[in-house]
Amino acid sequence: MYETVKFLHSYWAYLVLLMLVIATFNALIKYFGNKEFGAFDFRISLFTLIVSHIQLLIGIVLFFAADYLTVISELGMGEVMKNSLLRSNIIEHPLTMIIALVFITMGYSKHKKKLTSKPKFKSFAIFYTLALILILAKIPWQVWLTK
Repeated sequence: MYETVKFLHSYWAYLVLLMLVIATFNALIKYFGNKEFGAFDFRISLFTLIVSHIQLLIGIVLFFAADYLTVISELGMGEVMKNSLLRSNIIEHPLTMIIALVFITMGYSKHKKKLTSKPKFKSFAIFYTLALILILAKIPWQVWLTK
């Protein structure tokens, strides 16, 4: 089960990254271009929100399938924090990705309260850009680039 969930988590991440890049650049371009917010923009932002939440769920299953709680209880948190690979997999990557997902959710939620296009795009531009920066910072590139 672990290998299947890991495979799914790794490859779904490409879709999340692609959608987040598209949604971010769409928001930035249309914000600075003073464009109108339309159905296409809504769909891009909604699909980005959906695929990122699915990725979170897959990641949570992976976290428990990897049995990291046993690793923490056997080694202790001090040893986990000393080991860069364990620290990254158990603490840094999950926490950073959850924060990025909070930004995506905030951007999506805030846009619904705006009545005109410019503030809608501004919401997406700010929060999706922050999420993209966090995700790019904590993607395990050494694993992705060796596939």
